[in-house]
Amino acid sequence: MIEEAFTLEAGHLDTGEQLFIRGEVRVIPEGNSPKPVLIICHGFKSFKDWGFNPYIAGQFAKHGFYVITFNFSCNGVNRSDFDELDRFAVNTFSREQQDVGLVIQALTDVALPLTPYADAASLHLLGHSKGGATSLIFAADHPEVKSVVTWNGIGYTDLFDDTFKQVLAENGVAYVANTRTKQEMPIKAVFYEDLKLNEDRFNIVQRLATLTTPVLHVQGDQDGKRLMKSLDAMRAVAPHNPVAMIEGGTHTFGAVHPFQGTTPQLEQAIQASVQFLSGIQA
Repeated sequence: MIEEAFTLEAGHLDTGEQLFIRGEVRVIPEGNSPKPVLIICHGFKSFKDWGFNPYIAGQFAKHGFYVITFNFSCNGVNRSDFDELDRFAVNTFSREQQDVGLVIQALTDVALPLTPYADAASLHLLGHSKGGATSLIFAADHPEVKSVVTWNGIGYTDLFDDTFKQVLAENGVAYVANTRTKQEMPIKAVFYEDLKLNEDRFNIVQRLATLTTPVLHVQGDQDGKRLMKSLDAMRAVAPHNPVAMIEGGTHTFGAVHPFQGTTPQLEQAIQASVQFLSGIQA
């Protein structure tokens, strides 16, 4: 397997600071045919090197995909674990949609590493948690996406409760705890301003009801109640989309950060995803 890094410019903050998307491409250069492209979108308090992300990228590459992992430009991570909280504070769903588009444009422009091995016409998205929502929204706006796999994906873009929103309205910023790093991670009002401006576009359940792109929901049965309710809502409007329920699967399928090895639940999630994606290719 070959792994090569890339960096893309991703516009600027209002302050004029340049933003970047940093990522890796993984592929096994065998055979004469280019490989389907799988873009992995990380979740909310996550990043391309979190926990299982590098491992699953390698596994999908071994199953014949040209795999792209990347950090969203305002996910809060530059070179180390959440060292850009000022940028995390102003991240929005719109910015993440733009970032995915920039990655795909770079692929199309042959500006990513190892593109001779990539079949840009066979484009698939896999998103964990919030990344699942990002992937579904992007697919709803871009019919060239051939399929989407969500891993414990959220069904609602409003991530916070009323108390959090009241603090945000009063102070212009509110904080969410990162229990792993012990950081208080800021969220600024622009997050909800963006949701209000894109109320229909970012209504995941509503968009899913008319989405013709094939979707697989991979769901751990030990995930949180809110995520299980999200799945119920998505299944209600799109019952034709298959669900792979992972028995004993937590929100991260038992994996932790730093990564300490795979788990049976994580392997089941990978297997279900490969089987679905291979069916799309057939």
